[in-house]
Amino acid sequence: MTKKVAVINDLSGFGRCSLTAAISVIAAMGVQPCPLPTAILSGQTGYPSYYCDDYTEKMDAIRKEWEKMDVSFDGIYTGFMPTGRQIEKVFHFLDSFYTKKTFLLVDPIMGDDGRKFGIFTPELYSMMKELVMRADIITPNLTELCILTDTDYRMIDQMTDERHLLTIVEQMARNLIAKGPREIVVTGIRFRDGAEGEQKMGNLAVTKKEKMLAAFPFVGESYSGTGDLFASVVAGGKARGDSLDTVIRQAGRLIELAIKDAVQEGVPRNDGVNYEQFLWMLGKGEMSE
Repeated sequence: MTKKVAVINDLSGFGRCSLTAAISVIAAMGVQPCPLPTAILSGQTGYPSYYCDDYTEKMDAIRKEWEKMDVSFDGIYTGFMPTGRQIEKVFHFLDSFYTKKTFLLVDPIMGDDGRKFGIFTPELYSMMKELVMRADIITPNLTELCILTDTDYRMIDQMTDERHLLTIVEQMARNLIAKGPREIVVTGIRFRDGAEGEQKMGNLAVTKKEKMLAAFPFVGESYSGTGDLFASVVAGGKARGDSLDTVIRQAGRLIELAIKDAVQEGVPRNDGVNYEQFLWMLGKGEMSE
């Protein structure tokens, strides 16, 4: 039977992010994405102007209809949550559909590059942290890991030694695992390779017993939606039973190639990366090399 993942996120017409990324990626992995939209936007919020239709008050209605259908999910994956009210709706959803056979993946979108997003409030932080503690796996970037562990990002940002940086990040993740999530994948860790001095972008997976690093050359550009693409690959991989090591390498390789192609084509940052042509790499048994 086809595996199913409920994806709770917004839908943006432009930007190649959130549900647009999740639906295409998860489906390409042979898993059925079941979207529950939190909002409908003309384009992602990085654009100078956009229209947003808030679906917060409609989320319960969709949940109740799914309850009538007596459906179940192998995974539940949450993305951008701009208000504590939406996270409250997610808690209701978990009460209905989260079981011992279901994994919860939370992408705790709160900031990037050492800065908290403008939506950040004490209430949102408190509720997001509560959601994170209920998760089985989370995919924070380095800024979000610092927020969740009350760590000064400036201290981390000044580290240039690869081994020291990764050791500190691993310990931060383990401190968080001791309180809640079983697996953490920290994305977007930028460092210089100790042997060759090449600048790289790494994703560090940490569990109670092990750690895994998947690093790729940093091409010098950042784009909208890459975090959503990464988390979506992890969700699809978890649903079909892939190892975490395999999943983070597939995700990293896909994004590396998509960014390179976007840079070559001169794609604007807000438009997101050219990932569609590389979705074949996510097929079961495909190698990411």
